[in-house]
Amino acid sequence: MLTHVQPDRWSESVEVNPLYSGLVPPGGVPKFKLSEYPMSPDAAAALIRDELILDGNARLNMATFCTTWMEPQARELIAESLDRNIVDHDQYPQTAEMEARCVNILDNLWRDPDGISVGCSTSGSSEAAMLGGLAMKFTWRERMRALGRPVDRPNLALSTAVHTCWPKFCRYWDVEPRWIPIEEGSYTLDASRLQEFCDENTIGVIGVLGSTQVGNLDPIAHMSAELDALQQRTGIDIPIHVDAAIGGFVTPFLEPDLVWDFRLPRVQSINASGHKFGLVFPGVGWVVWQEPSALPRDLVMDCDLLGGNVETFTLSFSRSGAPVIAQYYNFLRLGFGGYRAVQQASVDVTRYLAEQVADIEGLQVISGGEHLPILTVRVNSDHEQVFTVADLSDRLRLRGWQAPTYTLPPDLEHISVARFVIRNGFSRAVADMLLTDIRREVAFLDSK
Repeated sequence: MLTHVQPDRWSESVEVNPLYSGLVPPGGVPKFKLSEYPMSPDAAAALIRDELILDGNARLNMATFCTTWMEPQARELIAESLDRNIVDHDQYPQTAEMEARCVNILDNLWRDPDGISVGCSTSGSSEAAMLGGLAMKFTWRERMRALGRPVDRPNLALSTAVHTCWPKFCRYWDVEPRWIPIEEGSYTLDASRLQEFCDENTIGVIGVLGSTQVGNLDPIAHMSAELDALQQRTGIDIPIHVDAAIGGFVTPFLEPDLVWDFRLPRVQSINASGHKFGLVFPGVGWVVWQEPSALPRDLVMDCDLLGGNVETFTLSFSRSGAPVIAQYYNFLRLGFGGYRAVQQASVDVTRYLAEQVADIEGLQVISGGEHLPILTVRVNSDHEQVFTVADLSDRLRLRGWQAPTYTLPPDLEHISVARFVIRNGFSRAVADMLLTDIRREVAFLDSK
């Protein structure tokens, strides 16, 4: 979020409890400029903790997909490795080795048939998605230049249910978005319409393995078949990038026979979020290209600023290697069976919640654990004059629950939903407490 500087507030000070008397600098603690004197570490930490108690309880935050709990051993590893710069392969070669192992593990998990791929960690799945988009744009540009055709009108075909990072990508890198509306019922794009939105200037198509709005999966195999037909008819070869920020760490474990990944030759790259269902604290993302040729060399920079020579192709540069080490810890700790057990438990709780919420008069379940541990709820049309999902969310917030509400993308703006993300550690007992509060607040709103 952008913060606007307000010089007229520089003189404001933090209110200090008398308990801290003698521990803070003379004259108090200014809010918006550096104080003239230092303070003790205990006092600084105490002042910050006093403010942080106003933040919500992360475990009750049903809005976020981000991991809010890790084992003590993982926390210790993170604390021990926060000082490792992930790009400094010369000084921290084993951190770089763990990153490479993670990329290979994901390439195998996403069913690469030949195992010849490239990839990297990123600060999150948004950066990973943008790298996937840039690779498609550069590949398209090289191909068009070789054909002697203009390269000033690239476009990207994507559904209206994509994450915010994709409109950002299109705006920042001057790519025209071709919006494919999602449809009520499936809440995904209609793959049979895909050819309407593609032409020789289409750099790629985005498939979403779990939308942030309702958690449904785009029909990626069907999309691939439609693009195969387009190529057969016109000769235009368009790759698919799968934004698996949510589903990339769930679907392979719970639906291994669902074909959406590198088993489809047209899927050239996949991104996923390690700090969502990869079960790592923010922030770490991953992107893998099925073939090295899918990552143009123009995007890869050689850097010798840190001693050794290292190839880098991320948007950021220096960042901590701790999240990568934490991801590798999870891979070692859980294995395939452990991840499957964790994700299955979350989906089971989601389905239980969906069954119970469906019986509450006035509420309708849109999605409830069919593929991912995400519950989305709307108010029935015959109740919309009585209360809205925003009213329900406000009432639940009084009990500490944080559930976001929003309207669905264009063409479905008439539908407002509340979303509940069920993460690792959200037990059936906690679900029962949530259900008790939902029932109580719906009854309250109905009685008004």
